[in-house]
Amino acid sequence: MPLTVLQHPVVDHWMTRLRDKRTDPAQFRVICKRLTAFLVMEATRDLPVETDPIETPLEAIEGRALGADIVVVPILRAGLGMLEAVTDILPHVSVGYVGLERDHTTAQARTYYCKLPPVAGSTVLVVDPMLATGGSAEMAVDLLYREGARDVRLLAMVAAPEGVKRLQTKFPELPVFTAALDRQLNALKYIVPGLGDFGDRLYGTGSSAHE
Repeated sequence: MPLTVLQHPVVDHWMTRLRDKRTDPAQFRVICKRLTAFLVMEATRDLPVETDPIETPLEAIEGRALGADIVVVPILRAGLGMLEAVTDILPHVSVGYVGLERDHTTAQARTYYCKLPPVAGSTVLVVDPMLATGGSAEMAVDLLYREGARDVRLLAMVAAPEGVKRLQTKFPELPVFTAALDRQLNALKYIVPGLGDFGDRLYGTGSSAHE
């Protein structure tokens, strides 16, 4: 499985601000959008392009335009924090939703919602901020493959080695793009050093460092 960890001083700067427990939800949302833009640009680097003849104010040229159909699928609810950045950069994308919830006792994910556009023949960007155990990502990617997707790419803010290994084993061909590869999961299956519960910090719904 190709793993890309962003290497950029601006990414490092915003990741530090995202991790900081003093960062409030309003700031957190802005930073999330900025980091997602970096991830999208890296994840779409190799998309096909086609000729697009246009006229500038000075002359006619052969421009280039994206030649791929793109679908973005946020994993609810935290993935919604990354969605706007994707649609800003790629305004013609189709959007699907997969609702997965982790049981805090067993750390296992379950599906509670799924609504997808046609995905066969499209490049599918799955956005899920935290790749921890990899259970949610595995379920979402497996679902997309069963729906006919072939080009699936996962974008995450932070990844744990355990989650990366799980996806490497299950989907050797799946490209994963992350802004940070952290040390490990703790006993409660949370990423450390991590940044806490992404959804709670995004929406201001929790206060525990472990959530």
